[in-house]
Amino acid sequence: MTEPTTPQLTPMPEDWRRALAVVAHPDDLEYGCSAAIAAWTDAGREVAYVLATRGEAGIDTLAPAECAPLREREQRASAAVVGVSTVEFLDHRDGVIEYGPGLRRDIAAAIRRHRPELLITLNHRDTWGGVAWNTPDHVAVGRATLDAAGDAGNRWIFPELTEQGLQPWDGVRWVAVAGSATPTHAADASAGLERAVASLLEHRAYIEALTDEEPETYVRGFLTEVARSVGERFGGTPAVAFELFAR
Repeated sequence: MTEPTTPQLTPMPEDWRRALAVVAHPDDLEYGCSAAIAAWTDAGREVAYVLATRGEAGIDTLAPAECAPLREREQRASAAVVGVSTVEFLDHRDGVIEYGPGLRRDIAAAIRRHRPELLITLNHRDTWGGVAWNTPDHVAVGRATLDAAGDAGNRWIFPELTEQGLQPWDGVRWVAVAGSATPTHAADASAGLERAVASLLEHRAYIEALTDEEPETYVRGFLTEVARSVGERFGGTPAVAFELFAR
C-alpha cells in the first residue's frame, strides 16, 4: 500500500500592505510567528501589535503591579527587533479575559484604527493539537479577533465606534491563525529566524521564570525545531505555519 502523503502548505498571500496582530499576552507572537513578521517588515509592509493584556499574571514570583510594566517593556523591545514600532494594550485582566461584546468591540476598534488587510491571531481552539489544553485567554482573544474582522466593517454592530470617529473598515481580506493544528499556509522563516530568536529573548524575565534552561539555548531550540517541522510541509524551507481564513 502507498502511504498517505502530508499535504504541502501554500505560501501566504503577499499582495497586502498592512497587518494587525491581536493576541492575549506579551510573548504570544514571539512564540508563534515573529520570524514571518520580520520578513514582512523587511519587505516594507506595516505591522502593528495589539495585546489584550499586559501579561501581569504571567510570572509567579512577581505581583501583577510589578509584573505588568516589566512585561510591557519587554514586549515593546521584542517588537522593535522585528521592525514593529506600534504596540498597544487593551488592559483586559490577564488570565480572566472574557469572550463577549466588550472584547469584540475593543478589537473591532483597533481594526478600524489600523485598517489592516491581514489580521493575525493565535490558536483559538480548546487544545494545542489535541495534546495540551489551551488557555482561556488564547481561546477568547482568538475567537473574538475572528469575529471582530466582520464587526469592524458593520456600522450597526458597535455604532458608538463611529460616533468616536472610527469609521467602519471592511478591508480585512484574511485572518491568519498562528499555532493552529490544522494549518493551510506558511511563510518562509529563513531570513527572519535569527531575529525571531532575538525577539523572544527580549522576554528574558518571563523565560527565566518559565524554565531552568539557559535562555538562548531554550529559545533557539524551540523556534528552530518548530520552523524545521513546519518546513517539512513547505519544500524543506524553515517556515511559520498559519491557518488562513479568507473573507
